[in-house]
Amino acid sequence: MKNQQNKALIVLNVVALSPYMIGKNTPNINKLLANGYSKNNLAAEFPAVTTTAQSAMLTGKKANEHGIVGNGWYFKDLAEVSFWKQTNQLVQSDKVWHALKQKNPHLKVSQLFWWYNMYADVENSITPRPHYLADGGKVFDLYSSPVGLHQQIEEEIGTFPFFNFWGPKAGIAASKWIAKAAIKEFQLNKPDLQLVYLPHLDYCLQKHGPDHESIAKEVQAIDAVVGDIIDFHQDNDVDFLIVSEYGITKVSKTVHINRILRQQGYIAVRETLGFENLDYGASTAFAVADHQCAHVYINDMDTLDEIRQILQATDGIESVLDKTEQEKLGLNHERSGDLVAVSAADCWFSYYYWLDDKKAPDFARTVDIHRKPGYDPAEMFIDPNIKFPLLKVAYRLLKKKLGFRYLMDVIPLDCSLIQGSHGRITDDPSQGPILIGPMQYLLREKNYKMTDIYELILSISKVK
Repeated sequence: MKNQQNKALIVLNVVALSPYMIGKNTPNINKLLANGYSKNNLAAEFPAVTTTAQSAMLTGKKANEHGIVGNGWYFKDLAEVSFWKQTNQLVQSDKVWHALKQKNPHLKVSQLFWWYNMYADVENSITPRPHYLADGGKVFDLYSSPVGLHQQIEEEIGTFPFFNFWGPKAGIAASKWIAKAAIKEFQLNKPDLQLVYLPHLDYCLQKHGPDHESIAKEVQAIDAVVGDIIDFHQDNDVDFLIVSEYGITKVSKTVHINRILRQQGYIAVRETLGFENLDYGASTAFAVADHQCAHVYINDMDTLDEIRQILQATDGIESVLDKTEQEKLGLNHERSGDLVAVSAADCWFSYYYWLDDKKAPDFARTVDIHRKPGYDPAEMFIDPNIKFPLLKVAYRLLKKKLGFRYLMDVIPLDCSLIQGSHGRITDDPSQGPILIGPMQYLLREKNYKMTDIYELILSISKVK
């Protein structure tokens, strides 16, 4: 057991956990609340997406300082859109562990599956990182520091279930594995600060919506995972901080923002083998869609006012923010769009830019988070129009095994399947993110901001 001066803090990022979920379906979290912990609403950062929220928590700053304006953005010097990059150097501010280590140079930090994990100056880290082969193939794997950490853990608890982390099979198995890995990593390294990412609710809430009858069991499932971690530490001297990045609310409509821009003549495409690819550098304007937020980049600034008027008149778009209006939200940055569109509460943005599905790019019907110029929640589904989907998947895998080129093109182009989304600030705080922590550190009834997590970590982790 650690002494009081070396008390550890474990931050559990239970993605999409909201205040209204706490109750009969969260017995393990309830036990924590009955033993010196309290819960507070947590005001989401805008845009309310993973990488922006995590960066706010770990730096105590907004996107105009840390630079993470979304899960992806337009890299102007490359004329390319990139999503889900992983290097820690993309975050342009110091992290909370830098401040902690100024007071305690020997402090040990472990970061498990939080984003921008690669090459972070922490003592231990594990993050998903496939190997991309010369023939276009992909080998699923993790990246860890120090070298060999994730291999050591996998030898004891089994291989990370990559297909349960994202894609049509995304589910509780990934979060269960991460929790087991967190327990094993704590046993191995005894960190003073351990950051753990548990994504499970993100999947089911987007697929089915928060009102679906299955969600109660899904909340119970992630509560059990949290309970496993809490139970393991019952004899350890640790504090817990439970956070979430955003809340997910019901949606019923999709705004195809790039199709709107294309129909007005602003988007250019490059055709290859009958497929259309968005030509960013040649386009007058295009949008990088990220759930309920879309960054609109304009190469000809003389068209900004007319594009803004078109978007403001579009059904399903709640507001369109220029750089001055972005400044009020702390979003204005060289990486943010010249305009930022925010959807209405019951809508979300697709990245689709083609007008004929026959000309959709070859990656559109695949799980390909890096190639698509926007987030695609349809990757959680297998196309319901495929009569024998398992047979088709088996055939594709056989071609792979035999060394033939193949395309796992089983993802639908049907946005109506999506029932939940996030990105805008929820109208009801109880449907937003949550904060749970030791009662002596949390002010009762205070509505905390995402940037406040930085100071809370400092306060709870301070050397006593």
